[in-house]
Amino acid sequence: MNLTQSALFPSRARSLPGCAARVHAHLTALLRQGWQQWLLTLALVLLLTCPGTNAHAAEITVNQASIEASDEGYRLSVAYDFELNRGLEDALSRGVPLYFTTEVQLTRRRWYWFDESSVSVSRTVRISYNVLTRQYHTAISGQLQQSFTNLEDAMTLIRRPPRWIIADNNTLKAGDNYNVGLRMRLDVAQLPKPFQVNALNNSDWRLSSDWIEFTYKPE
Repeated sequence: MNLTQSALFPSRARSLPGCAARVHAHLTALLRQGWQQWLLTLALVLLLTCPGTNAHAAEITVNQASIEASDEGYRLSVAYDFELNRGLEDALSRGVPLYFTTEVQLTRRRWYWFDESSVSVSRTVRISYNVLTRQYHTAISGQLQQSFTNLEDAMTLIRRPPRWIIADNNTLKAGDNYNVGLRMRLDVAQLPKPFQVNALNNSDWRLSSDWIEFTYKPE
């Protein structure tokens, strides 16, 4: 099924096992050709950086994801399903901004070498609360800003963000198959410094989707 038909494969949505498998296959072939021990170190690095290698409890669900070609470039449409836990709501109400980052990777299979990384981009949506005006504010990568009178309306922008151009028209090759990896996570690295240490040691702040994977074939 083509990705422009919203092809999202739930059976493969837990992680990206294909990444690790392809790394293993390439390295095995190179070792048979007499390459040296340093490949074992390289294998470890690559396996650890494959999307989905690190296990975690997913609390954000990716309900829909699709890519479509446009005059401006390739647009990503995505929808999430999740709720803020009590700890995050409390932090937000006290004026601590929350940052949700979506990461997207597109790779093209190559039989003779490692997969080609064609696209690797991210976008962050920020949500904050102004105690004085009692309004919630959202901003997408510091540009598009909106204000809301209640949290639920503000969260709608997080769960169903505007479509996003992830690549120019000349980035992808027509007729080739691309593996698309996508996830969204609460980005604690963008929190104010005093909150980062606490967030890293507090399970309330470990909010993320699993990596999901699907295939896109530009026409």
